[in-house]
Amino acid sequence: MPNALLLGYDLEQPSFRHRMRSLVRPLECAGWSVRLERFPSGRYGLRTWERRALWRWAQVVVLHQIKLSAIEARLFGALSGRLVFDVDDAIYVRKPRRLGEPADDSPWRRRKFAATCRAVDVVAAGSEVLAAAARGAARAVELLPTSVDTARYLPSGAGAEGPVTIVWIGSPENLIYLEMIHPALARLSVRHPDLKLRIICSSFPNWPDVDLERVAWSEATEAASLAAAHIGVMPLSDDAWARGKCAFKLLQYMAASLPCVASPVGANTEAVIDGFNGFHATGDLEWERSLERLIVSAPLRARLGANGRAHVAKRYSMRAYQAGYLALLARLAGT
Repeated sequence: MPNALLLGYDLEQPSFRHRMRSLVRPLECAGWSVRLERFPSGRYGLRTWERRALWRWAQVVVLHQIKLSAIEARLFGALSGRLVFDVDDAIYVRKPRRLGEPADDSPWRRRKFAATCRAVDVVAAGSEVLAAAARGAARAVELLPTSVDTARYLPSGAGAEGPVTIVWIGSPENLIYLEMIHPALARLSVRHPDLKLRIICSSFPNWPDVDLERVAWSEATEAASLAAAHIGVMPLSDDAWARGKCAFKLLQYMAASLPCVASPVGANTEAVIDGFNGFHATGDLEWERSLERLIVSAPLRARLGANGRAHVAKRYSMRAYQAGYLALLARLAGT
């Protein structure tokens, strides 16, 4: 029976849950023994040496979003079997401190990313942007887009007549991107007094000029909260950090048959096909016009929402993601 070790800094982090936890049951059904382990940040080298027995237990170790220094990467390689570096964020840079600023790009962070790519057998990248960033140093790169289980999401009533709800889902640190479309939403709220903005999060802005519906995030209720909306939005700034994001919230919207409006940045351009399952919007007026088209036309929402669900089922299927990842791990383990 082969052994797989899935490592992350935070086992409850959304990307770890969606990319790593989703592999546990399929691996176990295929005869693997699987362990999820938290890897501490800092203490480079020591943290790896102290866990040498754990590395030897596994035929394959997956490092999810974990960068190693050059010396630690060599040590890790010497102590372990086959290695996969799983990436679904631009972790070779740091998120900008303020909206509109460039991403914090340091040689140290870039060197760690490159050293980790060189040390592993395969880099599993969540988007083409991340795959391209890894190719300069990695021996092999496999594109395994972050995917969604459409069975969890009932088709929405996006095409229903009546008051419209726009929805955004995300972490508190990403609420800053929602500020980009606040002026457009405020103007739309004047023309459409029944318009609501549903925010699914653990923190919320205070916008007196927009009718906010605050929904506390829960894994158990997020799918139903999305399905009860009409339009999904994903604004992003155009910087090196945002270009590396894997557009997961867009996949969730589409799984719930919601038409989307998104900034054409990074993986957003692959998830949303302009005019087919949603619209691209780059500036304040484009956001306002695109949202207005969807607000006033229930048939357009229904058509684009149905296209989106078909698109996510074809291109971002959880079953295909799991099958691809299992094939990669089996190949590395020689099973």
